[in-house]
Amino acid sequence: MNFPTKVYINEVVLRDGLQLEKKLINVEEKEHLFKRLKSAGVQSFEFGSFVHPVRVPQMANSGELYSKIQQAAGDADLIALVPNLKGAERAAQLSVKNINYVFSVSETHNLQNVQKTTLESLEELHEISDLCIENKISLDVSLATSFGCPFEGEIPTDRIVSIVHQVTELNINTLTLADTTGMANPKRVFQLISLVRSEFPKQKLGLHFHNTRDMGLSNILAGMNAGVSHFDTALGGLGGCPFAPGATGNVCTEDVVHMLHSMDIQTNVDLKELLKASHLLEEIVGHQTPSYLLKAGPYDKKYPVPVST
Repeated sequence: MNFPTKVYINEVVLRDGLQLEKKLINVEEKEHLFKRLKSAGVQSFEFGSFVHPVRVPQMANSGELYSKIQQAAGDADLIALVPNLKGAERAAQLSVKNINYVFSVSETHNLQNVQKTTLESLEELHEISDLCIENKISLDVSLATSFGCPFEGEIPTDRIVSIVHQVTELNINTLTLADTTGMANPKRVFQLISLVRSEFPKQKLGLHFHNTRDMGLSNILAGMNAGVSHFDTALGGLGGCPFAPGATGNVCTEDVVHMLHSMDIQTNVDLKELLKASHLLEEIVGHQTPSYLLKAGPYDKKYPVPVST
């Protein structure tokens, strides 16, 4: 196995993690959670998205949140998800310096998610790229349903490679292949990433996995073995796509960091402080999260030997 010595974690709980929560999370609660994560050493945040508030009510306060946390962010990256040009324009108005444009390689899912064909989203990407260049914004792209679509099933590899080719013609920072509904498996991850890296060796790649079928950690291992060291994760394992049947949470940040640290792979994240943030998250959302580590503790936790009576 060929694992990296360091992995870059992009924390998405403030966006993907909270967007399915029934309780509306206010700006003050999000700000508190952000500061806890920042104190744990997290250096990259997808802090929200500029989408229509009727479609995703949890993200309606993303602009207000950005105004509150940008000073405290320091040198950390604050990334806004945008589904269209209008969202990118809103980000530019607020002087956001990093955006992530998301569309689906699945035609059906893209129509459900952003009401556009994949071709229309690709055409819009060119306009967004021009806007980013003009406003000195770093542009990431995430390709949803790269490992399968709940409506269409497996997406042909040729289609994915063709779309990646069109995306990489532009000045893209990180291109992330997303497993939107947890349909990936380690073999498929390794094969697809190996192919994409060989075809586009200069493009920085990321991976975004959901733990819908409890294969998130194994898929991260496969992705690392194929040469990827940039992963989206969500504190507590919260989240999911609002427009995909059966959607459940992301791969849990503390579970990922724990796995990596136990393998002597660096993340620059303090696990003890991260667990404090995870406890805070449960207080904010008002329920337990899927976090394994929050329940069991780290692998090297020692217990006293029971005293015989």
